Amino acid sequence: MAKYILQRIVKGILSAICVVVLIMILVYSLMDRGNIFGGDSNYTKTQSNARVTYEQSRYQAFGYVDYVNYSDYITRQVKSGELDEEDRAAAAFIGQTPEKDSETAAEYIKKFTEEYESQGYTVVRLDADKKTNGRVKDGGQAAIFATRDKPMASRVISYFTGMFFIDNIHYVDEDTDIGERGLTFTLHDPLYGGEKFSPAIIGNGTKHKYLIYFDSKFPYFHQNLLTLNLGESYTVNRGVDVFETMTASQGTYVLSSVSYPTGHVEQSADDLHTATYAEGSLELSEMYAARFTDDYTNTITTKGSLSKLGYSFVIGIISTIIAYILGLPIGILMARFKDGILDKIGTVYIIFIIAVPSLAYIFLFKAIGGSVFKLPTLFDMDSSSKLMFVLPIISLALPSIANLMKWMRRYMIDQMNSDYVKFARSGGLSETEIFTKHIWKNAAVPLVHGIPASILFAMTGAIITERVYAVPGAGNLLTQAINKYDNGVIVGVALFYAILTVVSIILGDILMASVDPRISFTSKGR
Repeated sequence: MAKYILQRIVKGILSAICVVVLIMILVYSLMDRGNIFGGDSNYTKTQSNARVTYEQSRYQAFGYVDYVNYSDYITRQVKSGELDEEDRAAAAFIGQTPEKDSETAAEYIKKFTEEYESQGYTVVRLDADKKTNGRVKDGGQAAIFATRDKPMASRVISYFTGMFFIDNIHYVDEDTDIGERGLTFTLHDPLYGGEKFSPAIIGNGTKHKYLIYFDSKFPYFHQNLLTLNLGESYTVNRGVDVFETMTASQGTYVLSSVSYPTGHVEQSADDLHTATYAEGSLELSEMYAARFTDDYTNTITTKGSLSKLGYSFVIGIISTIIAYILGLPIGILMARFKDGILDKIGTVYIIFIIAVPSLAYIFLFKAIGGSVFKLPTLFDMDSSSKLMFVLPIISLALPSIANLMKWMRRYMIDQMNSDYVKFARSGGLSETEIFTKHIWKNAAVPLVHGIPASILFAMTGAIITERVYAVPGAGNLLTQAINKYDNGVIVGVALFYAILTVVSIILGDILMASVDPRISFTSKGR
């Protein structure tokens, strides 16, 4: 068994990698990258040279190219000490044409060109775009940048090598003055005034201020030492990782009395345990300076509703439980009383669910539930009523019930015609004993394999159902990403689905083997 599971895991990992590679080839090579500007209001506002540089910056953000602006290059020269502040302005100033560059600018433009062309970049210089009267157009200022397409191989390698991030004290730039780097272990978390027993590991120079901590929120123990990165969102939730987008709480802010490191106290939704490093934030914001003592100022806010995964899982798991509770017994009864009234009614229901498009009967149930039973037809995260879960759960459960009824009936009837059933009847067993002790157990084996998949895929949500009832779940995430050409989310969600598929297959095999002792995953040599 262990050898089989290991083989399945290895094959599953390779399959997940293949899925990601294929998705990357599709979105980065076969789709027109210009589509990303379809809903970009900033793109329509820019013109001339400014539009060209904006395009390249967005191509970089979406993962298509490596892009370096000349002004950023000059900034790095200043930080490295090659340029001082006095010469910075002269080096950064680009003339309207190459002939109008200053001597200092011409020198550094030449260095910039040689350095990046040697790395395979294409260096582009845009001369000033002028009107007929000689004035420079809006956005027509001269610009220089270097760009190159990202090779698919390096994109795949960087994606998988960066999937798991281990926080460390060297995360912050070594040239940044942040004081003494290191980790501090304390039994009394300073966020609780140093009085409450609450162990924590606090870092300096790390990305997260708190690497390990305890609080009153389930599961009570939290860690930021190892984080999962499925890919950064570019449009759906700009700048936020896909996994965080799916797991972050939603809804209205939950305010509480927060005591900040400076001693300032106010009603806030900031969760100080989630603070991450933001370079220069204290200098840029008086509000941060009044609250924080260092640049660990970027926090996640506490909200009162479930995450996208949370809503999808709650609705999905309840509908799955209902489906198994109703679908299996009804399927058994249909087989037990084949061609009876129950079997005929059940068959009509199965045919109805199969024949009618899912969107049609979902809207039908929505109309009946709203008008006849006065149930909420749209989801409201700020509402405390649990009735808004009823219609989405029913809409998800009904097709699953029909599917389980169909297959349970079929497997039961197949078993009823088996030889062992005839021997059981000749041995004097009653029909009830035959069904409960023999037929049911054997017929249930194939259906057992799908239980882990039903549970795990409850987290992925149901696209149509969630859209109809406006459920803020994970089902809408992939469609939103496709509509907005959010490549990071598309790749991340595809990987998430692939992992769930692999895990569900392995768990299904294990569960099926544990239910049926005749099934073995070990090969015996002769």
